[in-house]
Amino acid sequence: MDLVPALEEPLKKVLGPPTAKVMAEHLGLHTVGDLLHHYPRRYEERGQLTHLADLPMDEHVTVVAMVADARLHTFASAKAPRGKGQRLEVTITDGSGRLQLVFFGNGVHKPHKELLPGTRAMFAGKVSVFNRRLQLAHPAYELLRGADDEAAESVETWAGALIPIYPATAKLESWKIGKAIQTVLPSAQEAVDPLPDSLRAGRGLVALPEALLKIHRPHTKADIEDARSRLKWDEAFVLQVALARRRFADAQLPAVPRRPAPDGLLTAFDDRLPFTLTEGQQKVSSEIFGDLATEHPMHRLLQGEVGSGKTMVALRAMLAVVDAGGQAAMLAPTEVLAQQHHRSIVEMMGELAEGGMLGGAEQATKVVLLTGSMGAAARRQALLDLVTGEAGIVIGTHALIEDKVQFHDLGLVVVDEQHRFGVEQRDALRGKGKQPPHLLVMTATPIPRTVAMTVFGDLETSVLDQLPAGRSPIASHVVPAADKPHFLARAWERVREEVENGHQAYVVCPRIGDEEDDPKKAGKKKSPEDEAEKRPPLAVLEVADQLTKGPLQGLKVEVLHGRMHPDDKDAVMRRFAAGETDVLVATTVIEVGVNVPNATAMVIMDADRFGVSQLHQLRGRVGRGSAAGLCLLVTEMPEASAARQRLAAVASTLDGFELSRIDLEQRREGDVLGQAQSGARTSLRVLAVIEDEEIIAEARDEAAALVAADPELTQLPGLRTALDALLDEEREQYLEKG
Repeated sequence: MDLVPALEEPLKKVLGPPTAKVMAEHLGLHTVGDLLHHYPRRYEERGQLTHLADLPMDEHVTVVAMVADARLHTFASAKAPRGKGQRLEVTITDGSGRLQLVFFGNGVHKPHKELLPGTRAMFAGKVSVFNRRLQLAHPAYELLRGADDEAAESVETWAGALIPIYPATAKLESWKIGKAIQTVLPSAQEAVDPLPDSLRAGRGLVALPEALLKIHRPHTKADIEDARSRLKWDEAFVLQVALARRRFADAQLPAVPRRPAPDGLLTAFDDRLPFTLTEGQQKVSSEIFGDLATEHPMHRLLQGEVGSGKTMVALRAMLAVVDAGGQAAMLAPTEVLAQQHHRSIVEMMGELAEGGMLGGAEQATKVVLLTGSMGAAARRQALLDLVTGEAGIVIGTHALIEDKVQFHDLGLVVVDEQHRFGVEQRDALRGKGKQPPHLLVMTATPIPRTVAMTVFGDLETSVLDQLPAGRSPIASHVVPAADKPHFLARAWERVREEVENGHQAYVVCPRIGDEEDDPKKAGKKKSPEDEAEKRPPLAVLEVADQLTKGPLQGLKVEVLHGRMHPDDKDAVMRRFAAGETDVLVATTVIEVGVNVPNATAMVIMDADRFGVSQLHQLRGRVGRGSAAGLCLLVTEMPEASAARQRLAAVASTLDGFELSRIDLEQRREGDVLGQAQSGARTSLRVLAVIEDEEIIAEARDEAAALVAADPELTQLPGLRTALDALLDEEREQYLEKG
């Protein structure tokens, strides 16, 4: 038998088409190997019951418990007017808490016969609240019969003291996944080991087939530990080898060293600055200038808090390259942001940005803007300035990537807000250099060190964590609109007060409001816990209308969203920046880069619908001047919900790195790296990016040493196979995008 194909066998053949279809559609599992790598989320001990006391709301859970009580009620209903409707209520307990199960209609007969008091079983379903009590409606269940039962099929299935509980879906319960794994487990013997023998022996790790066996059918807790330690290493190591190979390949490329001229543009710019750079800015700049002076392309990630002065650092790098005879391009994710960057860079440079114009300084260069919506004449001129080298700096959106755009000598590419661009776009722009240009990637979403090593592992990292002088603190508060409506009324009063004091405010909403109502999306959400979830998210157009007629009557309110014509967007931003508008009601188009120092207050509606780092980004738009900032997070979610805890965390700290840790800890392990994954499964299943920092750092060192010694991995066929699996197309993109 060929070694690999046992694991490449399609599940259709092994488990039959219906089960395989559900696994493919709902869990992304297609082959025997995929299923073997679908690990249990946790384990239940036969003698020990799940804590019903801490069940999460609205999640699919699997619990092991005993039936305490079962009652059949008969009632009249529209379908059964003669009192023939039936409802079975079963109460289960595990010692820590009680949980109600309900079955209706034809679904009551089987459980009525089987779920007798004293019966133990596994139950799976979605937790909801009814009449202030937790319940599972129509849960799937599997009886745990005693060994004396002749039909003791479940004892076979659950042999061993520990019962694995798998990440499951409504269509496929944990125990059905367990049975399927039982079927394919013998194939684990065929698994080819990706780890080099020396590494495995040196760290005392068990072989891969043994690890797979122990993770799915452990006899003791030590088995689980052995398996997890081993499988974590697989994930960390294979990922780090992929990144090390990328770094290695990049380091082989030639690049033109770019050293700034002694008394050139950079010196003239620094002399104009009305302030001194922070220590952090100076340190990061020297790292960047060091990279720019080498004969291999720089690949550096610059991460800095919102408002830490990243743009200034990037601008100085661009000026250094222009000084050295090259050109620099800055790629921004939106037109609003590209225009904003262009405006602020031209302002900062003054006459140094007027190359070739009357009144331009002697060392000046031209700074051009290139976006998709520019008029034909302006666009033609910009393209001409780039190809002749007249323009040293260009700032643009995706329009920069088009074939028509040619550079005279592209020396540096700066990508702003990296997570919004795929590597395809990054590489398309880099391909416009005669030789590979240097690359600086910027993000204002703080990334813990391990995530940087994992997601941006092909880049060296610089961190800016000091705020420039003159920045003001931002006070953040959660406004529970449903529990305390008067808090929301007070929020609008606070906005009026800010405006009366000569300041401005943002109101952010999750939706624009001119969408067609999609009947499919209007599917019913059963959980009575959150009525808030039932209505569509609040929309810019509706909220702006209500505010102008209601609490903000008499103030100048304008709207800004992504579907407006670019000229209109620009005009709105200009009026707001000039102080002509009091309140801007916007979508997240203002999330990055918008800089209006006079805006001091922000109200985020339906704040629970945004992610932690997005809320932090949005909040960074206020407090950019000398007056203190205020950010109000409005939500209708109940106090006990996870969403409220998330908002409380955001309100409690302004430290983006601390928040990014909280964000990661609150997400499921599996989707820690999932931001840019567009639904693709992540390659991390047992590796926890925050907790396993040590393993990731060690794996990175091991991977770098291995790749330096054997870039083609000629000695390690198993590792090559694992890499191919990791880098199939979806994952390739995901690795790149981070």
